[in-house]
Amino acid sequence: MKRILASLALVAWFAAPLDSHVTAGTLEQIAKTGKIRIGYRKSQPPMSFLDIDGRPIGYSIDLCNRIVIGIKNKTGKEIAIEFVPVTANDRFDALVNNKIDILCGSTTKTLSRAERVDFTQLTFVTGASLLTLKAKMVRELSDLNGKNIGVIRDTTTVQVLKKLLRETLTDAKIVTLNSTAEGIEALQSGKISAFSSDQVVLIGLIITAPDPDKFAIASDVFSYEPFALPVRRNDADFRLVADRTLSHLYRSGLILQIYHKWFGRYSERRPPIFDALYQMFATPE
Repeated sequence: MKRILASLALVAWFAAPLDSHVTAGTLEQIAKTGKIRIGYRKSQPPMSFLDIDGRPIGYSIDLCNRIVIGIKNKTGKEIAIEFVPVTANDRFDALVNNKIDILCGSTTKTLSRAERVDFTQLTFVTGASLLTLKAKMVRELSDLNGKNIGVIRDTTTVQVLKKLLRETLTDAKIVTLNSTAEGIEALQSGKISAFSSDQVVLIGLIITAPDPDKFAIASDVFSYEPFALPVRRNDADFRLVADRTLSHLYRSGLILQIYHKWFGRYSERRPPIFDALYQMFATPE
C-alpha cells in the first residue's frame, strides 16, 4: 500500500508543473510577459495588410488594438504588441501551438474550425465573389467555362467554389494559390481568368491597387462568410475580454468610425446587414 501511495505521489509531483503550465490562461501569460502576440495576414486588405512603412493596419487590426486596451484595463499593466505574420495554412497552428494569442485578419467562423480554436463574437459578414480584369469582366459563371479560377488554398472559398462549379455544371479549373498578391499577379499575367475570395478582400485589393480601374468585382456573392477573431480554445477569461471590448464598440457606435475608415472610400452607404450584426452582438454589461 505504501508503495502504491508513493507511486501516486511521484506521479502527482511530475504532473503538477505540467498541468499548471497547460491551464495557464492567455491573460495570465500576457500579464506575466507584458506582451501580446497578434497574428495577422500581410495581404488581406482592408482587414489586415501592411502600410507603406511595413506596419500592420486594417479593420481587424483596429479591433485587436482596441482589445489590447481592454486587456490593459483588465490586468492593470502596460502591454506591448508583437505582430506575428501568418499564412492561410499555418494561422490556426500558430494559435494552437501558442505562437500567437489572437488572430486578426479575415477568418470565417465555422463549426469545423471550432474543433481547433474558439472565436470571439462576429466582427464582419461577407461572401465569396469573383475578381476579374475589367476588359474581361465575367457576367455569368458560365463565362468561365474552360478557364482557370484562382483561389487561396486552405480557405473556405475553395470548397464553396468547387460545390458551385458542380451545381452549375461549369467546366472551370480551380488553381490554388498562396496569397492574394499571387492571385493578382496570376490574374494580370493571364494564368487565371478570375480570382475568387471574400468580396470584402477583393474590394480591399482594388482600393489598394495602383491601377484600381483595371479590375472589376462581380456584384453577387455565392457564400455566407461570417468573420470573427480566433482565440485559443477553453480560455473563457481571455475571450470575455475580447467580447466585452467588441460589445462596447457596437453599443457605443464607435464601430461605425472604424467601418467608415476602411470601407467609406468604396461605399458611402452601409449594407443593412452590418447594422443588424452590430445590434445583434451589442451585448449589454
